[in-house]
Amino acid sequence: MIDTTLKAYATRQLGCLVLAGGLAAGLFFSGGLAARTSAPSSGGNPGSAAPSRATITGHARVIDGDTIAVGGMRIRLEGIDAPETSQTCTSRSGETWPCGRKATHELTQLIGQEPVTCEERGLDKYRRVLGVCWAGGVEINAEMVRRGYAWAFVRYSQVYVGLEAQARAAKAGIWQGAAQPAWDYRAGSWTSAEPAAPAGCAIKGNVTATGRIYHMPWSPWYDKVKMEGDRGKRWFCSEAEALAAGWRPASQL
Repeated sequence: MIDTTLKAYATRQLGCLVLAGGLAAGLFFSGGLAARTSAPSSGGNPGSAAPSRATITGHARVIDGDTIAVGGMRIRLEGIDAPETSQTCTSRSGETWPCGRKATHELTQLIGQEPVTCEERGLDKYRRVLGVCWAGGVEINAEMVRRGYAWAFVRYSQVYVGLEAQARAAKAGIWQGAAQPAWDYRAGSWTSAEPAAPAGCAIKGNVTATGRIYHMPWSPWYDKVKMEGDRGKRWFCSEAEALAAGWRPASQL
């Protein structure tokens, strides 16, 4: 009797293992097919149109030279880093010019009234969508580097290195004179702001008639925001914290 029970149990277990194996194999091949279907059609070639990954489409609001908002979604242009809006660069003649504001203006002009289509490439550390975006058939990530209004963000991507070399050779935009890379400019601005911030939490959260807005240390409005008095103002230690609390970034225009 015991022998018969053990055999029946073993038979059921074997059947379960075979069924589980079949399901796992089916899931594996299904996942592989999905991965192939969602592969980028551009093959990593900047400037080519026809995105095929998950996409976001709509009219964009420009936040700065490498960030846009489509509807309520904030999108960071992947693989590039534009001058911050408050940043200045040096011209061929040695004069200072507002390269950050110019980069923001250039992206605004590049998009114009065209709807944008952005191919999603994951999230950055601030939980913003990373995207490669097109407007009027032009890949705007690539075009901003080509025109000399953004660096190839080599810490995260090598895709636009060739276009950056072309812009540098042509002395276009930021390459016409001395320009501090945006990542170094942000690091320096944060370091300068930290001593006056509680516990090094240097992001200012301000309450205005248009809502709760946060300002990074490199924001053009940062020094104008006074944190004295309550009125709902608060400090944040990271941009992710500010976004999670329901605050939105200040417009850079």
